[in-house]
Amino acid sequence: MEERGERGRTQENGRSDGSAREPRSSACTSLRMFLVALSFAYFAKALSGSYMKSTITQLERRFDIPSYLIGVIDGSFEIGNLLVIAFVSYFGAKLHRPKIIAVGCILMSIGTFIIALPHFIIGRYEYETSVRWVVNSTLNPSPCPVGSPAEQTQYGKLPQVPATGCESESNLSMWIYVLLGNVLRGIGETPVQPLGISYIDDFATEENAALYVGCVQTISVVGPVFGYLLGSLCAKIYVDIGFVKMETITITPADARWVGAWWLGYLIAGVITLLSAIPFWFLPRSLPMSGPRVPEKCTPEQTSFIKESPLLKHKYPADDHTSFIEMAKDFFPTLRTLLAHPVYLIYLCVTIIQLNSLIGMVTYKPKYIEQHFRQSASKANFLMGVINIPAVALGMFSGGLLMKRLKLNIMGAARFAFGTSLIGYILSLFFFAMSCENAKVAGVTLSYNSLDAISYDKHSVFTACNSDCFCSSSDWDPVCGENGITYVSPCLAGCTASAGSGKNTVFSNCSCVGVAGNFTASTGQCPQKDDCDRMFPYFLALSVITSFIISLGGTPGYMLLIRCIKPQLKSLALGFHALATRTLAGIPAPIYFGAIIDTTCLKWGQKRCGGIGACRIYNTTAYRIAYLGLTLSLRTISFIICIPGFILLSRQLKEEERSGIHGALTNGGTELEALRKEEFVICNSEQTQHTSDNSTDRQTRL
Repeated sequence: MEERGERGRTQENGRSDGSAREPRSSACTSLRMFLVALSFAYFAKALSGSYMKSTITQLERRFDIPSYLIGVIDGSFEIGNLLVIAFVSYFGAKLHRPKIIAVGCILMSIGTFIIALPHFIIGRYEYETSVRWVVNSTLNPSPCPVGSPAEQTQYGKLPQVPATGCESESNLSMWIYVLLGNVLRGIGETPVQPLGISYIDDFATEENAALYVGCVQTISVVGPVFGYLLGSLCAKIYVDIGFVKMETITITPADARWVGAWWLGYLIAGVITLLSAIPFWFLPRSLPMSGPRVPEKCTPEQTSFIKESPLLKHKYPADDHTSFIEMAKDFFPTLRTLLAHPVYLIYLCVTIIQLNSLIGMVTYKPKYIEQHFRQSASKANFLMGVINIPAVALGMFSGGLLMKRLKLNIMGAARFAFGTSLIGYILSLFFFAMSCENAKVAGVTLSYNSLDAISYDKHSVFTACNSDCFCSSSDWDPVCGENGITYVSPCLAGCTASAGSGKNTVFSNCSCVGVAGNFTASTGQCPQKDDCDRMFPYFLALSVITSFIISLGGTPGYMLLIRCIKPQLKSLALGFHALATRTLAGIPAPIYFGAIIDTTCLKWGQKRCGGIGACRIYNTTAYRIAYLGLTLSLRTISFIICIPGFILLSRQLKEEERSGIHGALTNGGTELEALRKEEFVICNSEQTQHTSDNSTDRQTRL
């Protein structure tokens, strides 16, 4: 009977142990599934975001808009975040977070599809060119129409006659679709980061939380690799592929007028983003506590006690079924408490300034490579995706791994992030030495009279050698003369005849190319083979090294944000941090970076309906100084603000340590006093019992 009872108890214990292990394993599986789903969502949003940056020059040329307007379009993504992020972060933390993230992914995909919509609305892309696709070369018209210079306007331009059907095909309103689609994409991206990171930090063990966040951040940096590669592939394909005969296209991907199939990548990115929403619909609202936060051998009463502990109360936000009105009343007092935190405010200011530098640099880096080192848009995007972005991903992952291995506390993480950023800043100063001269363009970077020295003074494209031609100075149809000089158009080169067709057209009798007038010119800009080609590999190598070093401090810096505030303020702190950085960095940085870059333009394109279009050629020296100088100046300011940040952080840690010791002493004194009272009660009871026993013995003896 006793053996059967023991066996029954053993079976009961076995069943109870199995039932205890089953929720723990299912919680672990759900957490891993959430980690995979969140990583895929990060990948999708990073892919579409990086693809947007890779199409900057394509959008400029397709819609004939300057760089600052592209900055407005790029910043519209942050405007979408600004509209809803604070409320999503606060209220979303108390609702079903996985499903909210799923809805956000669906909105992102819809916005991405809207961005591609203008391609299917507007007409075919038309660029200015004097080259015609004709089979019989004898029918080629003369590039130099005879006319009187007096017929030109006082600005040296032909009277502009708007093209027929110009109003109906105006590109002015079409880029607004891109802007609105990007706003919707920003709204959809809002819940992914704050709710996803807080979900992981709530239900993962303390030692694994930093590693998990590092993994997700790493995936978010891997996404741009494919985004830029997709941008490189689409930039090689002509914008109207499938609708025009490619034999009739007289420009190449290296030409400043080339526009790739920018719309195709948005369709692909939209499908991927839509697929990322599916797994979140099958994930639970909350998970049981796992790891060392709940001991394995605990009774239900002990588990309930641990769960209701005030130290872990923030780990179960989904269990608090408070009303919407109560949550709304607590919002502003909670926000006031958060903004009264001095370390959080300093961290916020530093990251805002550094993100201004980072966003401005990354947004226009492919364009910088194109203009400064004279690379095609396809090659610039390819190099960004294959060389630069993997270095950032490796740095992010290594930073999270080092933080776990070194077991860095808050101060250690802050020093690590500051040190890596400072080393990257010092290395970035060498970019100023990697300079390239601008292309030799007659009438733009050098005068017709002195074709040796490059200068950026205002030159005239009209001179004695092309005075007999009735030319327009607004067109950009470059040709390369035999003398190695690029001319704005065959007309301005003084060419009177042409032979061949398409890309193989050769212009002859060009009076500006040679004195005798019997020199020829070919289509496209002259390839400049100088020290710039030898400098480009060094630029890429230094770019990879600095990107890796700076990104090492990314994960420790992000964990500093999570750990420097109270746990119950974590979701709101992450959301408000994202709100502030998007408002003060994500929106303005591309705009003022683009506006400053526009000031270095030497030759603007002309819209079909009149007005200034996209820039064709830049002042390389001014571009380098403006782009790099603005980037490093912002980072210098952020380093200065870090000094009071370290002082305040050390004070906060000392106060927390002091209050912790005081709390331990207080608790210890309370427990000691309780033990003394208990001992006093026991002693009194024993003395009373001893007295009563003595009186009983005395009565018995009597």
